[in-house]
Amino acid sequence: MAAKEMYDYLDVASPNNDVTLSTPTPQGILTEEGELNQVVHAMDDGSDQVVTLATDKIFYVTLQWNALEPADAGTIMDFYFDAAKGNGMAESFKWDHPTDGHTYVVKFRDTWSRQQMPPEVQKYPRLRLKVIGRIAD
Repeated sequence: MAAKEMYDYLDVASPNNDVTLSTPTPQGILTEEGELNQVVHAMDDGSDQVVTLATDKIFYVTLQWNALEPADAGTIMDFYFDAAKGNGMAESFKWDHPTDGHTYVVKFRDTWSRQQMPPEVQKYPRLRLKVIGRIAD
């Protein structure tokens, strides 16, 4: 069986904003989810009718950190709120995947949330990104 990554299924894309978010390796689980743009209709006889609306692959990545330095936590916050970067969930930007070594074009796909614990420990329980495409190597 060949090793595969999201990179193998994504087309080259250009981000809205030419800035790169480099995140530290997650301390929790890094989850990659994928799907096709399909609708499943359950038929009366128990079978399924699957309608494929588009052939593009759809990927999401969810990261979590239990303890981040304030500078790293601030960088993530800045990418979310800065109009020249992520602008919330509106704009795409480049993101360096912390474990597979590739750079992807992504958008935020969740509201921004972090937890602060004394003295200066910051926690991101969930950071979800939609992967739009990849940057050519």
